[in-house]
Amino acid sequence: MRGSVYYQTSLLVKAIFKSGAKKKERINPNHPNYKKVASYKTMESYRNIWNNLLNYLKEHWNLKDAEKIEPVHIAAYIDYKIEYYPSRLYLNKIVSAIGKLETALEYYTQNNGNPKEYDFNIRNELKQKAVDLELVAYNYHNRAYDEPEKIIETLTDPLHQFAATIQYEGGARLEGVSLIKLEQLKGTKFDKITGKEKGVIWTKEKGGKEGEVLVSIETYKNLKNHIEKYGKFKLNKQKYADDIRNSCKKLGIHVDGTHGFRWNFAQRRLLEYGKAGYTYELALLKVSKEMKHNRASITTHYIG
Repeated sequence: MRGSVYYQTSLLVKAIFKSGAKKKERINPNHPNYKKVASYKTMESYRNIWNNLLNYLKEHWNLKDAEKIEPVHIAAYIDYKIEYYPSRLYLNKIVSAIGKLETALEYYTQNNGNPKEYDFNIRNELKQKAVDLELVAYNYHNRAYDEPEKIIETLTDPLHQFAATIQYEGGARLEGVSLIKLEQLKGTKFDKITGKEKGVIWTKEKGGKEGEVLVSIETYKNLKNHIEKYGKFKLNKQKYADDIRNSCKKLGIHVDGTHGFRWNFAQRRLLEYGKAGYTYELALLKVSKEMKHNRASITTHYIG
């Protein structure tokens, strides 16, 4: 499929939209209107998400043809959206829109004489995992913890304390702390922003983005000792999330999952750049890069 993102989605809309199609037709596998969209408002909502998805794939994956979308691209996009703590309602809308994209692509390729089947079912699996790990919200709020250090101290598993500390000190994502090997430990370096020596952990996270995570020397040494003793640092994501949930409830603190510590990092790091003499705009960009994002504006999401 050629053309701009918006032209391609217009073709997909033509393939799946049927104004006035009755429900009994849309649920009948033998009817030409099976799985089609009949509402203008719903179609507009779906198309907006398709536009966002295709623009994301164009920018991050250099994929410019909607017909070439694969499950790996859908998984990356949903992970990308979950990064910003979407409401459960919005995530459901994204998942529904991707389901209709699957159907639209099948209708489009069929109409053009080159039928192709698509399977984007991974969207449902990722949505459920996001709900289980409390990575979605019922409404938007500042997700940084008021007392992150107290929460970390209350965690019952030392591995979870390690992971939370790395997220809090270095801003790592959940996948960045779920498995760390010895070769990822890159020694120490001087952090000119704080004027302190920091330990360097090299992580590869969402979308294949790699980079440094800076932690305190104490955290770095403890992590290195653990890996040298056990061969690697590995934790169960669900048990980690459950431990955080239980600790927060015990302390009477609102539960915001593993990602809350990353929010704490973003807010603290922005202040550190400010104290080091950086302009607000440059500080936003620097923090964004450290968190493995591309745009400075993304950091504003973490500061409310």
